[in-house]
Amino acid sequence: MPRTTTLELHKEEMKFSAGHFTIFSATHRENLHGHNFTVFVALTGEVTDNGMLSDYGPLKRTIIERCHSWNETFFLPDRSPHLKLERNAKGDVLAHFNGEELRFLARDVTVLPVANVTLEELARVFGEELVGDGSAMRRDGVLKLVVKCASGPGQWSSWEWEAA
Repeated sequence: MPRTTTLELHKEEMKFSAGHFTIFSATHRENLHGHNFTVFVALTGEVTDNGMLSDYGPLKRTIIERCHSWNETFFLPDRSPHLKLERNAKGDVLAHFNGEELRFLARDVTVLPVANVTLEELARVFGEELVGDGSAMRRDGVLKLVVKCASGPGQWSSWEWEAA
């Protein structure tokens, strides 16, 4: 009978500080502010004959690298119906919202494939990048992966993937 286990990864290096604002409507958004985000990843799968689910070292490194690349940047959504983004010749980002123009240096911005910069969307983007098409997860015997992003103690959002 197969034995399943869940490995939970929540290391000190799995964090990042980033700025954002949440858009509530075509006319209402938060002021610019930031959070110290943390990331948690859980893998569920079958324990192999060598007593392991898989070598999760590469996955851990990928998580830490993503956290490092997002650290100390300002997040902007590129799929918002209320925010329009454009880049000037230097690559700087101009964000247009309700008659306002917000300017950001290219080096300070991370544009995300999201409708809004929320915990829900951050967890999804993080998870989709880790899972990809799912083939590596299945190869490594991972049946389920959960990604949680927190903006502070007690405030998490989860995204889940399960092998088909």
